[in-house]
Amino acid sequence: MIVGGKLFAYGTVLFFGIGIVYWFMSGDVIGTSLLALTGGLAFLIAFYVLFTSKRVGTLPEDVETALISDADTDYGFFSPHSWWPFAIGASTFVFVLGFVFARWMMVAGLFALMMAIYGLVFEYYRGQFVK
Repeated sequence: MIVGGKLFAYGTVLFFGIGIVYWFMSGDVIGTSLLALTGGLAFLIAFYVLFTSKRVGTLPEDVETALISDADTDYGFFSPHSWWPFAIGASTFVFVLGFVFARWMMVAGLFALMMAIYGLVFEYYRGQFVK
């Protein structure tokens, strides 16, 4: 976690530095404020990760001499056959297109999104994949 925190801290310095240079070279208020907000977001993430890393302690990822076998082997359960993430992405795409083109697309996309989330959550509670 320490490496990730330092990476975001370097990003904070980078975005604030680019924002200052951008302000003096162009005078653009919008671009400068976006770079400043990006630097602020990177600072928030860096502060949280570095603060949490002190409480958690040293992870195997932070030790340069650590082996792959030192890490935790359980990363969770992943469903290799599931089409529901694709359905969630497609229905979110239709929902967002509704903001641009028509309100009925938003309604249809929201309905499809709710059905896709329901399908993803209850995939292993009914049908052929019940355990």
